[in-house]
Amino acid sequence: MESRMTSNKSETWSSKMPEGLDLEISQHPLKMKSVVNLIIALERLGSSSTEPLSTEFRDENLINMMLENIELWELTLRRLPTVTDLYKCVPLPSSERTEHPFSVTDSEKRNLVVVPNSMELHAVMLQGGAECRKVYLDMSTYVNLEPNTDSETVTLGIRGTNFYLSCYKDGDKPTLHLETVEDKDSLSNITSDSNLVRFLFHKHITGRNVSTLVSVPFSSWYISTAPENNRPVAMCLSSAQRHKTFTIQPLKRKPRCEGQI
Repeated sequence: MESRMTSNKSETWSSKMPEGLDLEISQHPLKMKSVVNLIIALERLGSSSTEPLSTEFRDENLINMMLENIELWELTLRRLPTVTDLYKCVPLPSSERTEHPFSVTDSEKRNLVVVPNSMELHAVMLQGGAECRKVYLDMSTYVNLEPNTDSETVTLGIRGTNFYLSCYKDGDKPTLHLETVEDKDSLSNITSDSNLVRFLFHKHITGRNVSTLVSVPFSSWYISTAPENNRPVAMCLSSAQRHKTFTIQPLKRKPRCEGQI
């Protein structure tokens, strides 16, 4: 049987169809799933070479085809790994881990310093001649498994030392720490089920050389500085009245007094 269809331009074309079936074009937009199901149905109709099509296409035939397609979609979805599965299965860092030095200042143009005889970072407005107190961060970039193109996953090490920033719960809330890492190679293969995740931060780019630094295990907590000068760098929620953006620029020259903390 020849079925005919006319487009809105009054152009006519014909195609062979099984007897008793008409093909009709709808002006309503179809979702991709509907298009795929339509293609599958047509392929099955056209590939029934071993058994001739019946001249009568009953409701039961359509229901059977729909049920088969639903089963096909369910099987396909079951085979697709979730983002969580990928995060658990794939190591976070890239195969070649390299550290790059950066200078860091908060939104008040204050530098970060390590307080002597303590494991604390402070944000300080340094005066002339105090450059040796300034902290530079070594950043290693890791494979970012989140579908977010404006962020990188990094570790934050104090240049010239074995100190690394980490975030974990000390009491009832996440807190920022400086930890000594004797074996830096141990940070080369961090997976989501490792306690080394505390060393990972998301660097979210918010402007030219401007970023926020968010804990990976505690995704609502930001590295921040206090409104007052010479106060500890700490973790905070986005609603806190603290400075959460930092100017992070690649270091163009080797700093003087490197490692003197």
